[in-house]
Amino acid sequence: MRFDKKNTIPNILVIGDLIVDHYLWGTCERISPEAPVQIIDVIRESNVLGGAGNVATNLISLGANVSVISVIGDCKISDELKALFLKNNLTPDFLIKEQNRKSSRKTRLISSQQQVVRFDVESTENINSDSEKLLIAFYKELISKFDAVVLSDYGKGVLTANVTQKIINEANKKNIKVLVDPKGTNFSKYKSAYLLTPNKKEVFHAIGIDINDDKSLALALKTLKNEFDLNISLITLSENGIAFLDNLKTIKHPTQSRQVFDVTGAGDTVIAALAYCLSKGLNINDSARFANLAAGVVVGKVGAATATLDEIKDLESSLHQSRCFEHVKDTEEIIEIVYKLRKENKNIVFTNGCFDILHIGHVTYLEEAKKLGDTLIVGVNSDKSVKRLKGSDRPINPIEDRTCVLGALECVDYVLTFDEDTPIDLIKLIVPDILVKGSDYKETEVVGHDIAGKVVLINYINNKSTSNIIKKIKNE
Repeated sequence: MRFDKKNTIPNILVIGDLIVDHYLWGTCERISPEAPVQIIDVIRESNVLGGAGNVATNLISLGANVSVISVIGDCKISDELKALFLKNNLTPDFLIKEQNRKSSRKTRLISSQQQVVRFDVESTENINSDSEKLLIAFYKELISKFDAVVLSDYGKGVLTANVTQKIINEANKKNIKVLVDPKGTNFSKYKSAYLLTPNKKEVFHAIGIDINDDKSLALALKTLKNEFDLNISLITLSENGIAFLDNLKTIKHPTQSRQVFDVTGAGDTVIAALAYCLSKGLNINDSARFANLAAGVVVGKVGAATATLDEIKDLESSLHQSRCFEHVKDTEEIIEIVYKLRKENKNIVFTNGCFDILHIGHVTYLEEAKKLGDTLIVGVNSDKSVKRLKGSDRPINPIEDRTCVLGALECVDYVLTFDEDTPIDLIKLIVPDILVKGSDYKETEVVGHDIAGKVVLINYINNKSTSNIIKKIKNE
């Protein structure tokens, strides 16, 4: 997934129910003599933001600027919430304290990566009228600063029908998208939102349609759109991914995950990813695809979790779904990539060439190069550079074609262009652990041999070259 070059940072406002997700982590080696239950030896405990807070931390992880408005209780759990806000670089200035109210805290006991039991402490009644008025006042003061609003409804009483409709109406006046993760059976309070992200069970309880095939799915999507006046009609399908309407046609994006440990908070990740992408100007198709990948990252972790852009790109690449041009980078991007790879102690392999007409010799050479390390970066001569080296009738394929074809190869991680006759400047920039060249060179002849950690020479396949292909074409 590639975003625009402007690298604009979206500003997103999250409103909804805040939860402290409390985890007790332990191991089990025996059964209680008092009852047939496990005895868990608790090793450690941790607190993270849940509910609307998990949406906010997911947005921060993706790189958005985030503010949160909510109502909390007058209790110790609220103090924990504020501490978690500060820990995640969120301001607690818009958290409204309501007397005689308990903030939500969910405690999960985890043993051997599995949730054993959960117990909750919370208030679920609607916030009072004074809290409603203060929330709306904060909202009207802040709304103009944001590109999108996410309403995270966990049914704990913050998003009353009155509050929700005022938020949506005010945003619509300013052409600001409101995305809602709904709860309960009364979807009318979300009327005129940009989109909702209900699951199949929520759809059934809201509109009475049991989704069990493509026909019922299409009917549910159309009903949601028409009945609640939505710009985009979308339904999450658990292990089957995400479905939405595009010009009255049902589009489905399947789940993208290498492994599933815990689905806790996956819905928060989906709506955060959708808000992020739509605020960056992506269409709903690309946004849904990105959201699926983000969810695929978090379900591979235990507990409420977040996904970074790098993790999403890594998952996309591992599933062989990244597009060829997404592997083509400029110098500035390569600097950031190399910095990240160094921090992760990854071995960087570098090679270069014209790669004018890609053939089996190129592919086997690059596959062997990839085996030498973790990440393969390929430098490609620009069109001007190729002309100087190969003659005025070369290259056959322009640089855009050559780099994109290389980027489509599974063995190639990143591709970038250089204008000089040699890649010495790139080698100085990257300082690869391993520098690869063909066996027709001697090690001391390889440009950059004195900079790289190691030089490896790889044999070519005999009689396989671009020049031979061109000669064959001309003779025929």
